[in-house]
Parts: sequence; C-alpha cells; structure tokens
Amino acid sequence: MSRPTGRVLALLELLQSGGTRTVTELADRLGVDGRTVRRYVNHLVDIDVPVEAVRGRYGGYRLAPGYRMPPLMLTDEEALAVLLGLIAGRRAGLTATEDTASETAAAKVRRVLPTRLAHRLDAVLASLAFTEGPGASATPGTGVLLTVADAVRHQRPLAIRYTDREGRSGGRTLHPYGIVTHAGRWYVTGTDPERDEDRTFRLDRVMDARALPGSFEKPAGPDPAERVVTGFATAGYRHRVTLRVHGTVEQIRSRLPASVATVTDEYADPGPDTAIGTRTEAEASAERWRRVELRVESLDWLPPVLASLDRPFTVERPDALRDLVAALADRLASYARRP
Repeated sequence: MSRPTGRVLALLELLQSGGTRTVTELADRLGVDGRTVRRYVNHLVDIDVPVEAVRGRYGGYRLAPGYRMPPLMLTDEEALAVLLGLIAGRRAGLTATEDTASETAAAKVRRVLPTRLAHRLDAVLASLAFTEGPGASATPGTGVLLTVADAVRHQRPLAIRYTDREGRSGGRTLHPYGIVTHAGRWYVTGTDPERDEDRTFRLDRVMDARALPGSFEKPAGPDPAERVVTGFATAGYRHRVTLRVHGTVEQIRSRLPASVATVTDEYADPGPDTAIGTRTEAEASAERWRRVELRVESLDWLPPVLASLDRPFTVERPDALRDLVAALADRLASYARRP
C-alpha cells in the first residue's frame, strides 16, 4: 500500500471516529500540511465517501451522519493485534461479552482478511500456547454494561437491581464513579446516596440498571480502581487480622497487595532490636514497624505468606493465627532437621 493511499485511509479512519475534525488537527495526525489534507478529502469524495465541510471558527471536516465504511482494511500488525486481543481477553476474563460473541467476532475478522494474511495469522494462532488455563470470568450483561458506562461518563444516578452472594435480590440507587475489571470480574464502584457510603457491585450480579434524572458531582479522592481493591481489603469477612510487620511498604506489598491488606505507619519507631548491619538513614526511615490489617474468610493461607515475606512480624490478633504460624514453624524446623 503506497504512503498517500495509506494516509487517505488513515484520514477516513479519523473521520469515522466521530465529530468534526479541524484541518490543523488532521494535518498533525497525518503528518502533512493543510493543502494535502484537502486533497485527500477530495480523493474520498471522488470514491463516494460523503465528507462534509463545516464552516466557521470550529469548522473542519466530518462524515455525513449514518455513514459506515463497508470493507474492513487492516494492516498485518492491526489484524494480529485484533485477533490476539480477542483471544487473550477471553482467556483472562476481560471480555464484556459471552465467549461465543468473541469467537464470532474473531471469525468475522478472519473471513474478510486477504487470503495471504489470513493464512499467516492462522499459523500464529495454531502455534500459540499458554502457560496458564483460562481465567475464571463472570460476564456482565451487555445492556447493563452500556447503561452503567453511560451513567459514569455523564455523572447520572443509577437505579440497579442486583443479586448478592447469598442469592438475595435487592435494589439500590448508586452514584457510579467508574467501572473496574479485577481478577476476571467486572465491578461498578460509587456511592449509595441514601446511606452515604461507598459501594461496589459485581456487574454480572446486576440484573437491571436504568439512569435516573439529575446528576451528581464526583468527589475528589481515590480513583475507581483504588476504591475497588481497598474495598476488598476491608470487606466484612469472617476473621479480622492485625499484624505488626517491620519493613518497607514495598516489601509488605510484595506478598500482601492492596486488594488484601491495608498498611499504615502507626509504629514509626524501628527499635534497637531491628538494626541490621550498617544501614543508611533513608533505609532506617523506610524500614519501620507498620500496622497491617486484613479481613479474611480463612486463616490457613496466611502463615506461608508471612513466612515468604521474611520480615520480623508480630500477630496481634487473632490468637488462632498465632497458633497456625507456630505450627508451621515447627513443621519447617522438623523438615530442616531430617538427615
């Protein structure tokens, strides 16, 4: 494909993204001058693409409403990116549609590609292997996802009907701040204005969503992703765990991420018993006793994690965790003493 032809197609792609594009903007995106942009527009008009000129201070060019480019024209790199994105997204649980939709979309892309390129991509897909199995996915309804996304974008309240993890149905009003994907699941996070509290809902459990009149102001503070992972760490699980760990935030987060635990600097005095070798002042300041809090459903997985952390720690509560850690230490010591 020659460079001028490629730029004409790139111009068409820019116009298809919607809205009016100024000549200056198009020239910058295409790497040409304004006169060349006008010539490319004339090329599109010559092949019956309905490009409209918009006059005025904010004028430029736009496509006539309702026009869609019929053929799918992708470079080798673009076609490979589309197909691999569909496959990887489906395996990681990041697609917001059923698996069949991803498969049919990939098949449609495959059918309209030139034979030479299609065979080359088939070779890539046939030789591709994954070290991990498909991730667990919980697909939200397409209508629900689109409605929630529109409410987030325009800051409109939502009325939702959902099913909780106990199978009980309920309704809520939500001021949605954002949509977050985490561990193969989709979430909407925001504030319940009736209770004035932060709430996060799994989108696959939302049965219906509709926008309400009015709007809301999004408050300053953590972004939606941070709200979701922080909510996981403070959720009302069976056990409340409090630890004191001596180390840097990075060392603690390497085994206890933000979605699992909260870390604070409540214990700022490192103490004489923790001085190791000759540390710099910055190292001594970074390594300090920190309060770590978790809400967990089961305690069994924590002792191995604390052992792998390899930092001094104290279990403040619960006593059951202290017993589990001691039992693990005894087992490890017995293994080490074996000939």
